[in-house]
Amino acid sequence: MAHHAALYIRVSSDKQTGKNQIAELRQLAKARGYEPVVYEEIESAAKVRPTFNRMLADARAGRVRTILVWALDRFHRSMLGSIQDVLELDRIGVPVMSVREPWLDTSGPVRPLLVAIFGWVAEQERARLIERTKAGLERARRDGTRLGRPRVSPLKLEAAAVRVEGGASLRSAAEKAGVGFETLRRYLGHRAA
Repeated sequence: MAHHAALYIRVSSDKQTGKNQIAELRQLAKARGYEPVVYEEIESAAKVRPTFNRMLADARAGRVRTILVWALDRFHRSMLGSIQDVLELDRIGVPVMSVREPWLDTSGPVRPLLVAIFGWVAEQERARLIERTKAGLERARRDGTRLGRPRVSPLKLEAAAVRVEGGASLRSAAEKAGVGFETLRRYLGHRAA
């Protein structure tokens, strides 16, 4: 049975090319005797990446047994995201290898140590992110900044409610009044109670 390896190629815009990435990834796959399956997308790592998600689904389903990336920054936007995905893939037995980070290719006894270190780094980064978020919210409160979504004008909500009572659909009434559909639905529910 062939060992299928996902070659994940990502560029952030259509002005960039993945040709450099794919050449080196194909070379790595050939050197390892892997059958390459190419997953290529043009998308910022900060956005939803359908090709990336399909590749992860294929890994979970056993259709690919290794993932090859040119560099971890092509795999994920943040180191935390990369570590979390590498740990998840490692847990299901799908190693991630990188052309630019050869230290990631550890199939011997060092791998459990690196995975433990990755896990610890991810946990520490998560804790720092939570601390920074809490500190930012506390500072905003001290400065008197109103947190949360802006309040919707009761006049707009009432105008939308009148439209609904007149036979308009919730969606069209919300759109015409400039309020959110769910906000109007909740308002009507409270109003009827």
